[in-house]
Amino acid sequence: MTSKKVIYTNQAPAPVGPYNQAIAVTGELIFVAGQIPLNAQGEMVGEGDIQAQTKQVMANLEAILKEAGVDFSAVVKTSVFLSDLTNFVPMNEIYAQYFPENPPARACVEVARLPKDVLVEIECIAVKG
Repeated sequence: MTSKKVIYTNQAPAPVGPYNQAIAVTGELIFVAGQIPLNAQGEMVGEGDIQAQTKQVMANLEAILKEAGVDFSAVVKTSVFLSDLTNFVPMNEIYAQYFPENPPARACVEVARLPKDVLVEIECIAVKG
């Protein structure tokens, strides 16, 4: 039987809709909701600056993963959503700093619009254990 545990930290922004920051399944898999560049107080970071926004998104992911008892080395899959694929290279420069060795599988897509008109949203799946 599978069990679900909600992962929540006040070191990342509270969800702005009907979802959780992350869910751990039977203590093994951690599904982290898409993070946008809001700080823990819910304020937008890096207006119009893809690298500043990516840094904030990664900081949010890091805080949530830490609360779940893991770090970026436990991440096995990410999905990156960009409002404009011309931001791929500058986003990737920041993203790569968080996965210097054995980066996870990844999808990266351009979408028509993201919440609060941000430039980037990233979600991930991590494995604990």
